[in-house]
Amino acid sequence: MLSSCFTAFAQMRLPSYFPWVVMGLLCVGGLGWLIAAALGFARARAFGESPRWFAISAVCLLLYHVQWFVFAVYGINEKNSENVVGMAAFFNLFVALGAVCAIIGFMRMNDPRTKAPGGDELD
Repeated sequence: MLSSCFTAFAQMRLPSYFPWVVMGLLCVGGLGWLIAAALGFARARAFGESPRWFAISAVCLLLYHVQWFVFAVYGINEKNSENVVGMAAFFNLFVALGAVCAIIGFMRMNDPRTKAPGGDELD
């Protein structure tokens, strides 16, 4: 069943803009997660442990984008398609790790409202 899906996808005729859109979105997404990770680690000192977990989550999603580039290069250079499919089984690993880190970050959030010196709550 799965091999027939891969065969059908391999026989599809892709539009000429497809590789440009995929590469462009991977680059923009990777750059965005790189900025998010840098800002998260920079803010972690001031805001505590929770932003650090979100920054680690951003690093996991940055690695997810890098993984697609590695997978493409490996797929082009590898002659044995079984090895390529075996590597593709782990394509969602960094997304799952990023989700776990984000969940931990949300669980570690504390003090949802800050009180002003006069006792009034700030939004």
